[in-house]
Amino acid sequence: MVSQTVTLQGHIIDSLILAKVLDTIVMLGGTFTLSEVAIGTKREDLSHATIRIEAPTPGLLQDILTAIQPHGAVVETEQDCTVTPAPADGILPEDFHATSHLPTQIRYQGTWLDVLQTEMDLAIIVTSSPPSASMIPMGSVKKGDLVVVGREGIRVFPLERPAERDVFGFMEAQVSSERPYRHVIGDVAKRMQAIKERRTNNPLTPKVLFAGGPAIVHAGGREALSWIIQEGYIHVLFCGNALAAHDMEANLYGTSLGYNLGAGRSVPHGHEHHLRTINRIRAIGSIQQAVEQGIITEGIMAACVDQQVHMVLAGTIRDDGPLPEVITDSIQAQEGMRAALPGVKLALLVASTLHAVATGNLLPASVPTVCVDINPAVPTKLSDRGSFQAVGLVMDSSSFLRELARELGWKG
Repeated sequence: MVSQTVTLQGHIIDSLILAKVLDTIVMLGGTFTLSEVAIGTKREDLSHATIRIEAPTPGLLQDILTAIQPHGAVVETEQDCTVTPAPADGILPEDFHATSHLPTQIRYQGTWLDVLQTEMDLAIIVTSSPPSASMIPMGSVKKGDLVVVGREGIRVFPLERPAERDVFGFMEAQVSSERPYRHVIGDVAKRMQAIKERRTNNPLTPKVLFAGGPAIVHAGGREALSWIIQEGYIHVLFCGNALAAHDMEANLYGTSLGYNLGAGRSVPHGHEHHLRTINRIRAIGSIQQAVEQGIITEGIMAACVDQQVHMVLAGTIRDDGPLPEVITDSIQAQEGMRAALPGVKLALLVASTLHAVATGNLLPASVPTVCVDINPAVPTKLSDRGSFQAVGLVMDSSSFLRELARELGWKG
């Protein structure tokens, strides 16, 4: 048998972190001995545990240590992390440390450093003067950058149960079409109202992020979302070419994908409407100019321009046009989305599989997230890819947005 001693510290009892670590050790085939446990007597007190782990092989012991690291388990013997220069631009060393979206520190030159730009599936680079560490996408690494490799000298801080008692308090990612949703929407509305109130003192932060797809327009959620934006509850919008195009099509032609939104039926030559919309906006020069010139007078895009919402439109290979603001280079679009995230304190991912997963990958685990889709596979996929903080709602986008708007005071 081989062994290693790890420590846990924080709110490890009431957040069930200790139980998760012990369960993981046993499930993977190891055994444990609790060498020391000190439990805080009050809610604000921290607890501490020292755990001796035994496993039949070094490989299994390493697997256990890897599995419990995201829960905050740190090998008792502290040592500096190991860094290796990147061999070429856009290439990482073979054994680079792949990050999670949890708060992370590295031990470098005898000091624990906070790793900045928390995001999953990145690498960590270190600068020596002054000592600092940050997470960086693979494609942004330059030859010679000092990249953290292995797992020594790295500690991860798990999310602890927050003091607030709402739907995000347990960070559950359960997905079910039969799950009650009214209290979830109520809690989301309360958070949005609190964020709006805080922005009266500082209009730049905090922010609410909304990522959405064109089904919002098709299904009848456009009016509610426009109202929510116009009332100042959303500050960042991630979408593709389609949401913007069909929103403005609805303004110019009263249709979405050629279907009359009032009558619910197709109209002659309606399939051309979104193409004519895109062409008109391209001729004007931009969505903002179309709104400022009075061509686009209402809807989601008009509300975003009016309220100065930070919009990032990320294109796909199937886009028509596209609209002038659409970023067709996926790496540039990803960087644009990443740059808009500082200050985001709530994320709503509605009716867009690609944007939901992409946004979830970029968000720190500390950002409360709601994923809404009529297809249960979407919130499930988001959770499976690591965004365990996302609360999944299986319902159509129109129902969600209209219910949310009413909670915020909409009379429609």
